[in-house]
Amino acid sequence: MAPRANWKGYLRLSLVSCPVMLFPATSSAEKTRFHQINSKTGHRIKMQRIDAETGEPVEYEDVVKGFEIADDQYVDVTKEELEAVALEGTHTIEIDKFVPRTEIDELYLNNPYFLVPDGEAGAQAYAVIREAIRKEGMVALGRVVLTTREHVIAIAPRGKGLVGITLRYPYEVRDEKEFFDEIPDEEVTKDMLDLAKHIVKTKAGHFDPEKFEDHYENALKELLKRKAEGKPIETPRRETSAKVINLMDALRRSVKGDRESGKAERKKAHPAKAPAKPKRMRKAG
Repeated sequence: MAPRANWKGYLRLSLVSCPVMLFPATSSAEKTRFHQINSKTGHRIKMQRIDAETGEPVEYEDVVKGFEIADDQYVDVTKEELEAVALEGTHTIEIDKFVPRTEIDELYLNNPYFLVPDGEAGAQAYAVIREAIRKEGMVALGRVVLTTREHVIAIAPRGKGLVGITLRYPYEVRDEKEFFDEIPDEEVTKDMLDLAKHIVKTKAGHFDPEKFEDHYENALKELLKRKAEGKPIETPRRETSAKVINLMDALRRSVKGDRESGKAERKKAHPAKAPAKPKRMRKAG
């Protein structure tokens, strides 16, 4: 079943516009999820809204949003008041400017979406906008309202279509100095750096997400399969990581291990051929 569009509207570049649909480019629906159940009855558990002070249940219609201004002091905000400040969706992504992709800090990247034409009427305008962005080698920046909140969205060509990634606002991105400033300045010797660079080179490759493996998800599915079949569950022994006493020694052992691993991989790829059997000599008749 095809996913439903999160948003429908128009993509506009100056006076050129086309109807588009916005679909989430990622999904977590395939991940294993659990429900809370009563272990005694096997029934699912329902959550109740309880007043923290009185302990009494609270009806849904009596629940409002509250913003804490001090300890245990809240300013309550009604649905009508929130609607008064909510942005009205214009149903148009207006391209405001173009920027080089390299200038967008990856910390600002949020959620990816696929932008696809909504019907055949605007297919040509869609293609014009897509190819104009592609030829200039830039990323288009626009704004879109999703669930009453406005988001900056970066739009770039991807194959026959367009991908839009919502961007975080500056107040959502933490200052790296708060985390990095206290890191001590350590001297890195040439020998250490050479060994580390060698390890990097031996492990170098190309980005291939098809080779990503979610070990936890696989183990979880195997656990649930065994439980459903009534098979015993064995707890694996956890290996303790060895303490690194000497950094230089650890680097040397890493290089040695990578070399031995590389030899083993090469032997698998190019197994040694068996020696040819000697030919029998025929006796003269």
